[in-house]
Amino acid sequence: QVQLVESGGGLVQPGGSLKLSCAASGSIFSIVIMGWYRQAPGKQREFVALSTSGGVTNFAASVKGRFTISRDNAKNTVYLQMNSLKPEDTAVYYCNAVMMGRDYWGQGTQVTVSS
Repeated sequence: QVQLVESGGGLVQPGGSLKLSCAASGSIFSIVIMGWYRQAPGKQREFVALSTSGGVTNFAASVKGRFTISRDNAKNTVYLQMNSLKPEDTAVYYCNAVMMGRDYWGQGTQVTVSS
């Protein structure tokens, strides 16, 4: 079993910043991809960003240039630095890890961007 625990969500004003963290624990062998998805009320879950074990990153067009993703492989932790936040970034953010061909998900952390 693999557990993913997110932290760092909260309420922030438009233009502000937040940093999310996700730590993986349990029976970890080799996590190929760690990343983030989000789900806004009434919408489907969507891809936000990912980082591969080889250092490749990818971002959704809506967050490119505002969000950065980093990863500490030794700690099995991935971070999402979110800058210039907009109200449309409001969502529950879920951590995702791909290991041995399986997807693992965290419980999610709420990010609310509002004045």
